[in-house]
Amino acid sequence: MGCGSGGCSSGGCSTGGCNKLNTYDWLAEMELPPHMKPFDIVEVRFKGTRKEFYKSAHVDFYVNEYVVVEAENGYDIGKVSLKGELVKLQLKKYNRSEHDTDFRKVIRKATDADLAKFKENQELEVPTMYKARSIAMELGLSMKLSDVEYQGDRRKATYYYTAEERVDFRELIKRLAESFKVRIEMRQIGYRQEAARLGAIGSCGRELCCSTWLTDFKLVNTHAARYQNLSLNPLKLSGQCGKLKCCLNFELDSYMEALKEFPSENTVTLHFENNVSYKSVKTDILKRLMWFAPQTELGGEWLSLPVKKVNEYLDQNKRGEKPALEIQEKKSLKPEKVELEFKNDMGIGSLTRLDERDRNKGRNQTKNRPKNKGNAGSNPNQQNPRPNPNNGPRPQNQGPRPAQNATPNPNPNPNQNAPRPNQNGPRPEGGGQANGGNQNRRPNPNRNRNNPNRNPKP
Repeated sequence: MGCGSGGCSSGGCSTGGCNKLNTYDWLAEMELPPHMKPFDIVEVRFKGTRKEFYKSAHVDFYVNEYVVVEAENGYDIGKVSLKGELVKLQLKKYNRSEHDTDFRKVIRKATDADLAKFKENQELEVPTMYKARSIAMELGLSMKLSDVEYQGDRRKATYYYTAEERVDFRELIKRLAESFKVRIEMRQIGYRQEAARLGAIGSCGRELCCSTWLTDFKLVNTHAARYQNLSLNPLKLSGQCGKLKCCLNFELDSYMEALKEFPSENTVTLHFENNVSYKSVKTDILKRLMWFAPQTELGGEWLSLPVKKVNEYLDQNKRGEKPALEIQEKKSLKPEKVELEFKNDMGIGSLTRLDERDRNKGRNQTKNRPKNKGNAGSNPNQQNPRPNPNNGPRPQNQGPRPAQNATPNPNPNPNQNAPRPNQNGPRPEGGGQANGGNQNRRPNPNRNRNNPNRNPKP
């Protein structure tokens, strides 16, 4: 039975049929005839994909109810996954008989103390796994510990690992037993079983098939990718387990059936009139199309033909006939420009009415903007800047400059504008430094030519 539209993860699966650990009991609501006794074997599910069958003296167990069952040395806790007449079909699937004597028994229903211990065992699995991996790295073992499972009474711990070669883990078991004080059991599993136990999200965006509904693993080879015209890229064709994806086999039968219509040759060559020949370069199996490239014309356009037409041309070529090439008219790949119009229920309004308003507003702003900001006189609407007397040109040779009413200096210094004496030159005779210490200096006649009243004579 499949799940509903919501899926198991969203709670929309009422049957649980999309999970390989669940089986829909479609006989649960039917009553047995008076002369038949209930089947005394139940199916119990444990962590991961492990399921086992147990005999039950009491058949009043419900599905998804925790029970305590016998183990090799002690007891274990599991969940009832199936009971009743459907268990007989499950026994046939696993090649078991209801008359076998090696079935263990169900002891009792799980109590609150048993469930509390079962929860503690689940919380111990993560730190136990980390410590076991660190010990394996110290010993230099080429193996990967993927999962650990505690027995219900916490007397045994089962480690699941993957390895490409044979591993001597005797020292590892010894150190693990000393660390955790439990009996250690090592089980080697394949990479597909590891992905099924851990679970993940595939490249399709859904949960892995091996962890949800896929129960048996079939051989997947690269021929399945070749038949479906897939590129042989290991990164795209490999799943989470590192092997080829199991979904490559799902649609393989449809492709194999469609390939029967295509020519058996790998490369097909068609011959037409005027010594024109085309060679197959590409095939679309689902659309039943084949593309051909011209051999006589270098860089010519490809020709697409349906499979039926290709088979007709091949039959004519086998009879020695060269048919006329029917070239279809070329269709323009450029899409036509379609103007969309919008009107509301009242028949007025447009989706672009706001765009027109914004466009006109931008034009008005651009029109009022000055064209040349550097030329102040070109735009009459431009405001004149405030005049700055210090930035104007200085008049030259326009007569004597009138005296300014400057604030008198309270500490006049008559020698302020006097030339500074030359300290490196010879000192005047007499040993003192007078105002004319550098009397041999030649005066500059153009020094105060423009401003004759700057330093008036006394």
